[in-house]
Amino acid sequence: MGRERKQKKGFAMRYRKLGKTNADASVLGFGAMRLPMIGAQSPMAGFDPNVPIDEVEATKMIHHALEQGVNYFDTAYGYHGGQSETFVGKVLREHRSKVMIATKLPVWNLEKPEDLERIFSEQLQKLQTDYLDVYLIHGIGATTWEKVKKLGGLEFMDKLLSSGRIRFAGFSFHDELQVFKEIIDAYDWSLCQIQFNFYDQDYQAGREGLVYAAARNIGVVIMEPLRGGKVVDKIPPEIQTIWDSAPSKKSPVEWAMRWIWNFEGVSTVLTGASSLAQLKDHTRIVKDASADSLSPAELAVFDKVRAAYRKMLRIDCTGCGYCMKCPNGVNIPQNFAMYNDAYLFHSIEQNAFFYNSMLTPDEKASRCFDCSICVEKCPQKINIPEELIKVRELFEKSETK
Repeated sequence: MGRERKQKKGFAMRYRKLGKTNADASVLGFGAMRLPMIGAQSPMAGFDPNVPIDEVEATKMIHHALEQGVNYFDTAYGYHGGQSETFVGKVLREHRSKVMIATKLPVWNLEKPEDLERIFSEQLQKLQTDYLDVYLIHGIGATTWEKVKKLGGLEFMDKLLSSGRIRFAGFSFHDELQVFKEIIDAYDWSLCQIQFNFYDQDYQAGREGLVYAAARNIGVVIMEPLRGGKVVDKIPPEIQTIWDSAPSKKSPVEWAMRWIWNFEGVSTVLTGASSLAQLKDHTRIVKDASADSLSPAELAVFDKVRAAYRKMLRIDCTGCGYCMKCPNGVNIPQNFAMYNDAYLFHSIEQNAFFYNSMLTPDEKASRCFDCSICVEKCPQKINIPEELIKVRELFEKSETK
């Protein structure tokens, strides 16, 4: 596809074309969802407006990213309880002409068509700019997609593009592959943003969605390359043994990032670094951020690591979706994925937050009425209603007390 670009003069950074646009995006982008915070105790503090950003440390991080040639900066309306856009705008103001700023339209804050313009204008003000390089509709799934269309979100994107207030239109995504393909085909998008990493290669849009978008010359921005650090922190001994068996010695962080950069269709990978040390590590490994650079022996190591993680799952769900659609609306694969992650990566609080904020009431485990239709369809022969009770007890116990 010819998207790969080498370093620009003066930078070690590599660049790739952002899909059909003529823009060169740094292969490492700066994600501003997990900026360092003052006194943060909870892993979900990044959504709490009462926990302040450590602006001294976070400013050093942005300056380091700029020095290393990073030119793609991603934030959103709700990150850090609304503080992220304001902070990013303040620090990048003097560098505005050298960078691409991406932020997102919060669908859950929309109640009427007039909210589209009100929120966008507020975002421009917070980011201290009169235009955005990238504007993404945030976290679209089947339900929110219908809401976007109903409130005129796509027409609003057309309006922003024609007026020059945004350069490129896109969306970030959290749902099943078939929904992703429907959205891709429904509008002339410049880019999309998906969760993708060596563990989640078949999760949500996944590898197939990446290829589907890239084949249509749509830029693909990757979020959660390290699953919020979960696939590189507190690694089980049996997993570390597999990494140590690789043909060459690299840190799990480097392996994880290189696996994503190995896909030519990837435009940029967002680092969710929360410290300067982490960011320095990520910019250091960019030198190997080339497509098709991993050997068959190296790729085989990823297969072994993935298989080892799968053996550790509490519920042996592959996410195939054969159990869907549930007549009561339960999103069975998503429930099981969150439950497995909670134990596999020691992140019960974080996944409880996602469960209670991302799933609609109908999609939650508590909507299961044990009709057992799904059990007959499941290739893994999982007793789905029984397992959904465990999900409900873990994530909804605070609501049922």
